Amino acid sequence: MLTYADIPRRFNLTRYFLERNLEEGRGQRVALYAGGRAYTFAELSGLTNRIGHVLRELGVEHEDRVLLALADGVEFVASWFAVVKIGAVSAEVYTFLQPKDYAYYLNYTRARVVVVDATTREKVAAVRAECPFLRHVLVVGLSAGGSLSAAGPPPGPGEVDFDRLVAQAPEALEAADTSKDDVALWKFTTGSTGAPKAAVHAHHNPLINFHGYGLGVLGLTQDDIVLPVPKLFFGYARDLTALYNLGVGGAGVVFPERSTPERLFELIARHRPTILVQVPTMLNAMADHPDADRHDLRCLRLCTSAGEALPAEIYHKWRRRFGGEVLDGIGSSEVYHIYISNRPGRVRPGSVGELVPGYQAKVCDPDGRPLPTGEVGELWAGGESTALLYWDDHEKTKHTFHGDWVRTGDLFRQDADGFFWYQGRADDLLKVGGIWVAPLEIEGCLVEHEAVAECAVVGYEEAGLVLPRAYVVLRAGRAGGPELAKALQEFVRARLSPHKYPRDVRFIESMPRTPSGKVDRKALRAPDKRG
Repeated sequence: MLTYADIPRRFNLTRYFLERNLEEGRGQRVALYAGGRAYTFAELSGLTNRIGHVLRELGVEHEDRVLLALADGVEFVASWFAVVKIGAVSAEVYTFLQPKDYAYYLNYTRARVVVVDATTREKVAAVRAECPFLRHVLVVGLSAGGSLSAAGPPPGPGEVDFDRLVAQAPEALEAADTSKDDVALWKFTTGSTGAPKAAVHAHHNPLINFHGYGLGVLGLTQDDIVLPVPKLFFGYARDLTALYNLGVGGAGVVFPERSTPERLFELIARHRPTILVQVPTMLNAMADHPDADRHDLRCLRLCTSAGEALPAEIYHKWRRRFGGEVLDGIGSSEVYHIYISNRPGRVRPGSVGELVPGYQAKVCDPDGRPLPTGEVGELWAGGESTALLYWDDHEKTKHTFHGDWVRTGDLFRQDADGFFWYQGRADDLLKVGGIWVAPLEIEGCLVEHEAVAECAVVGYEEAGLVLPRAYVVLRAGRAGGPELAKALQEFVRARLSPHKYPRDVRFIESMPRTPSGKVDRKALRAPDKRG
């Protein structure tokens, strides 16, 4: 198992994960499928170098942040590698946010350069005047023949033409003389309970997790082709699709459109990936798709799942429909990536698995003392890929980081065999009738009902008391109403302690989600939106 001490003092992520393939004779192997064509390692490296030159010409210096607001494509991947190669710091954001969100990220990162495309250009332009640190907006797709369709009018104030500058730049570029402790990237928290914060990571952190999870659990090889459901701004997807797999000479498939079952089935048929980077919602949607039986997914040797706990029912449904294993796991921006996971041949459905090699975890009481096996408490996790701090939040950093240990805020229990079982978020707990109730327990009960496709439970106040409310998405062909609401309440009462049943049941067409795919409980709690 690789440790921090094994990594040389002078170390650059891009040299290791991308350029090492050229040095070891894999330059002509495919690294990325994007935009209807294949890119070799040599081509991806050349594009990375040209972008690196452009960033330097625009004044990006060592440790400067560069914000990527790009749809998934070769430009995203090469820009990420370029930022890290020149010793700057990459931060990535979702491409379907509102202008005010981009203003927040630009001012929070103090990025002097942001890379945009047709999906984000107008939104960034709308808040350009509110971002005093921003100097250049590098626009992908302006030039004729750019990889995207027309990105809009000619360059405006502060905008520069990505395609033109990159085409003119040299293809050779020396990597910055970075150390393994230099900052390489920021990973944002989801912001489901407040403004997103950045977990700050050094160059060595991805390498540690690559060895523990990418090699130790997934067993990545150069024959693997990885297709992601989440978009690349989500580190869970980017690391598996355009970093860890490249570290062994494998390939990734990236596409700019939103992920739908239809699009994923199409890409699987075309590229025959071996690994599908999944989330529970899409696992369920693909397994329930009316045309699912027409699609051959036998190319997949495994799926990963993260973002939310994977219910055992969805795991079994996927297995019955498509075969192949689904490895549910849990990771975080703070610990870098997945640190607990099921393993091939050792899946325990409903659990998030066992410790990834090189990581540690303990279930603790509120004072940080370890609890006995089987008891529910807050998970503390850690390893040598732990973030340095939260940027610009000293108090939250002190609360969360304790050496290599991170207080996750997640509630877990660990069984006698070492498997961990997710019990919800500590800040989601509801005190009903003086007794703590985990919404996840109620949700797990409700999804067993034949009418329920998906549900989420949050608290609401009535006469000064906190009570559970269930938001329910029904299966196709089922209609909500007072009778079904009462039936669901009785269904829970018959299976759980009486005080845990939802006092209010509301039927909704779809579950609100954060950009990373998690249920947006903040939106469900908002009275002006959900009543």
